[in-house]
Amino acid sequence: MKDTLAVILAGGKGERLDPLTRDRAKPAVPFAGNYRIIDYALSNCLNSRIRKMLVLTQYKAMSLTRHIDLAWRQYFHRELNEFIDVVPPQQRIDEQWYQGTADAVYQNIYTLEKERPRHVIILAGDHIYKMDYRVMIDHHQRVGADLTIGALVVDQDQAKQFGVMQVNQHDRIIGFEEKPADPKTIPGRSDRCLASMGIYVFSAGFLFDQLCRDATTRGSQHDFGRNIIPSIIHSHNVFAFPFVNEDGGQAYWKDVGTLDAYYEANMELLQQRPSLDMYDPHWPIRTYQPNTPPPRFVSSGQGEQCVEGKVVDSIACQGSVVYGGHVESTILSSDVRVGHGAHVEDSILFDRVHVGGDAQIRRAIIEKGVRIPKGIKIGHDLMEDKKRGFTISPKGVVVIAKGDAIEQRFADESSPRTG
Repeated sequence: MKDTLAVILAGGKGERLDPLTRDRAKPAVPFAGNYRIIDYALSNCLNSRIRKMLVLTQYKAMSLTRHIDLAWRQYFHRELNEFIDVVPPQQRIDEQWYQGTADAVYQNIYTLEKERPRHVIILAGDHIYKMDYRVMIDHHQRVGADLTIGALVVDQDQAKQFGVMQVNQHDRIIGFEEKPADPKTIPGRSDRCLASMGIYVFSAGFLFDQLCRDATTRGSQHDFGRNIIPSIIHSHNVFAFPFVNEDGGQAYWKDVGTLDAYYEANMELLQQRPSLDMYDPHWPIRTYQPNTPPPRFVSSGQGEQCVEGKVVDSIACQGSVVYGGHVESTILSSDVRVGHGAHVEDSILFDRVHVGGDAQIRRAIIEKGVRIPKGIKIGHDLMEDKKRGFTISPKGVVVIAKGDAIEQRFADESSPRTG
């Protein structure tokens, strides 16, 4: 793995996750309380013993860059030729910003060539999964591939959002369409398609040749899925690598690119046996851990007015305090406060959210630092929430962003009693 360089594409706008991406890049969006989305791809690299990483950023990258500085620099030693470098658009080759996924890598080709890798693995920084890339790279070498693409089986309706592949009996790719309107299904499975995960293992010299060829091709969108892959599948050795678990079944992988997909992926973590095991000591998910006290759940009030602080089927991160409130099926990020008599269910609360006493919240995502006033109801009347200016997802999840009217109108009464 010393000869492998990882390139993580982390520059997407994430427009479908608005308002969570108004002030941050999509890979920097919090997930599961403690983490950022990009932590999963980076943890996969580190656990796979890949210790050379380039993170290519573009839009609203400040919080992502700060997070990588705080959480990830400590694991790498430059004198041992280990590094994680955040690379904004250098405009070394072109004065434009990145025009597509291939162009993002091409504009940094000088940096890649300087490392003289044998293999380059290109990853998206906005997917949730656990994968040992060593197995995929071994497969790439064993079959003599020029390019190997991570593949998973998806429903035909979902496949419209992915690159869709057709393979022969040896998993060699013989057809590829990017986001087709009518995806071709797997033979014998009329409702299922083989989709690209956006994970590419290239032999380095072959990658450099294809990037240079594509850069000079008129009319190209300079994208791996739309241009490079379709142009090489009939002339070069391009293989699919099925992403399966140990028993041969479909492994866990989530694209959290919409508000509903993001919400559902978080809520799945609260099941008795979630599909994503974040507690596996053999495959740790790393992140920045702030120096804050442990979570605390206490009663408030006296006598008959005493209300028990209760948290059920939830995740509560460090520094959170539930003071006489009830929290159920909810993710509390760091330093959250839930006040006396408040009830929060089926929700995701980002860092430093304050929920005032007797507030009632359900099926909501609340942005970092938002203060919820006493006694307010959120998620109980979607028409009322919409009138307040909150974002409502297609499946009825209420999203409260920083700067929404709730903060301005009720700032003077928003702080809960924390004891």
